[in-house]
Amino acid sequence: MLRWVSLFLVFFMSVVGASAQTQIPPDSRLQSITANKSIRIAYRTDAAPFASANDKNEAIGYSIDICQLVKKSIAQQFGLQDLQIEWVPVNVQTRFSAVSSGKADMECGSSTVTLGRMKEVDFSNVIFVESTGVVVARASNVKNFADMDGKKIAVISGTTNERAVREQSLKDNLNITLVTVNNRDEGVAALEAGKVDGYASDKLLLVGNQMKNASAYMMLPDDLSIESYAIALPRGDWALRLAVNTGLAQIYRSGQVVTVFKQWFEQIGLQPGVLMRAAVALGALPN
Repeated sequence: MLRWVSLFLVFFMSVVGASAQTQIPPDSRLQSITANKSIRIAYRTDAAPFASANDKNEAIGYSIDICQLVKKSIAQQFGLQDLQIEWVPVNVQTRFSAVSSGKADMECGSSTVTLGRMKEVDFSNVIFVESTGVVVARASNVKNFADMDGKKIAVISGTTNERAVREQSLKDNLNITLVTVNNRDEGVAALEAGKVDGYASDKLLLVGNQMKNASAYMMLPDDLSIESYAIALPRGDWALRLAVNTGLAQIYRSGQVVTVFKQWFEQIGLQPGVLMRAAVALGALPN
């Protein structure tokens, strides 16, 4: 009797495994992920505290931890005992092309969801909500964004921050000059050298800046935009997007997202805001 039960279980598990495999469309990245038991994750090396490289050249950050939990969920969803991560370093200019070209299966960092970017990649459900801010020198006596009238602000070219500063400047009828830079280091250097009066980026990325004399600078209180971060995914790959969102839903429902949030932001006194709590609640989808 036990022998027949054992044979039935072996047959049942093989049928289930085959059924799960046939559910993966032939053009989905999940085919190579499950076949090779490896997932390629692109990550920003300069987007602390969301994604960066530590002294050992290891990927670390809030988004990195979220994506590692998503990877664990994908392994469970498809019965993979061991799913490895191949880390693919990218920068602000190459993060989306790495995914669209097939160099990476997803990108985990501080990427804001926009309609324009959806022409190149798809996005998961929201993993964080941020806003655009501006850092200025304390000695400048600038107290808010309105005081930036006639001044120069550095922004990374092609970012949502650049658009937010431009739109807010036009809305408030401010004569602000935008100075585009290639990355965060250039923006900080321009501010420290006095070439610009302010540097705009996502607020927590500004907090993560490594300035020579951080106490000499301050962040303006204005929120110039709402930045909804998500995991960038291959455009049109609904199966991979479903697997990632399933993982996120599990992370949100279990409360693991709270643990990750506290690990990275509790030390600076940041608590989940209304929009962040809403994003988690909306992303905690039932099975």
